[in-house]
Amino acid sequence: MNFLYSDEQRMLYESVDRYGQQEWRAAARLATLAAGPKAAARRWRAMAELGWLMLPIAAEDGGLGGGPVEVMAVAEGLGRHLITDPWVSSCVLAPALLHGGGDAPTVLATEIGAGVARVAAALIEADGGHDLHRVSLRAERVGGGYRLSGAKVHVEDGADADWFVVSARTAGGDAEVAGISLFLVPATAPRLTIERFRAIDGHRHARLRLDGVTAATLVGEADAALPLIASAVDRAICAHLAEATGSMEAVAATTLDYLKTRHQFGVPIGSFQALKHRMVDLTIACEEARAMTYHATLNLDGLDCIRAVAAAKTRVGQCGLYVARQAVQLHGGVGTSDELIVSHHLKRQMMLDLAHGGADHHRARFAAAA
Repeated sequence: MNFLYSDEQRMLYESVDRYGQQEWRAAARLATLAAGPKAAARRWRAMAELGWLMLPIAAEDGGLGGGPVEVMAVAEGLGRHLITDPWVSSCVLAPALLHGGGDAPTVLATEIGAGVARVAAALIEADGGHDLHRVSLRAERVGGGYRLSGAKVHVEDGADADWFVVSARTAGGDAEVAGISLFLVPATAPRLTIERFRAIDGHRHARLRLDGVTAATLVGEADAALPLIASAVDRAICAHLAEATGSMEAVAATTLDYLKTRHQFGVPIGSFQALKHRMVDLTIACEEARAMTYHATLNLDGLDCIRAVAAAKTRVGQCGLYVARQAVQLHGGVGTSDELIVSHHLKRQMMLDLAHGGADHHRARFAAAA
């Protein structure tokens, strides 16, 4: 299998890398995170002008129709520089949920690509874990629309979203596969309560409480949204895998530079054989993560998609945590400080490992698909 980007994909990755060096310099990361909504809006407009927002969106929805490997190239660059702008959630996951869902969802997807709207997916419930079919939030038919009642937790990048794509049960019991539908809910909707919070990695998420929220826009066909949701989440997982790979390769390179420049007993500590061996282990983990990410990404539309994604999600999560934790250890006590970028990579790897389900969840998915 060829694990090299094409010339065009390499140029795309390098453009993200240059942007990250300019806008997300490690030395100024804390200031960037604290810069506020105006700075975030400016960065989002810049990403729209570069064409990254419309890249993953289907051409018929007003996007560029970029493939999974193009998405991987962008996500890898975002991970390398720990960019917290909601590209995966708003530009990969949300458009995949909206695709083919009707006129209003198509218009919204176009607005995402133009940088006009940010959309977050509200799919997870407190009692359902990451099982996408466990939906107790109810949608009751009322007149020409629906009334939604229930709660969603861990809405990724939902704190600054303009719209939410909400999964709700329109038929059947709370754990049934059939009877799940998707709805568009504006962030300004009456009777919608948004609890915003910042995670340890700097991303701003949300919890939602819907107390009889009126939703006029049904996305796609009623009662049959689960296959679409599962497919869209797998695409978001692969983007996050690429992000994790970019992050772990960046922190491994930072650690290698530190071992070359930090002296003890009159020599660089990187000259000690034990530390050389640990750096080799980090390199192997990075290569393994890249191979698993490529395999899952290239199988997104294949018959073995579930097994490929589940296996990669499990193993890349393990590799990412291993590399980031070893990087902190090799830096010593200073590696835990906010002033050093390795601690931020560790926090991001911890969140990526849990995003869309941890290792136990995806081992169970793999076993069920075997």
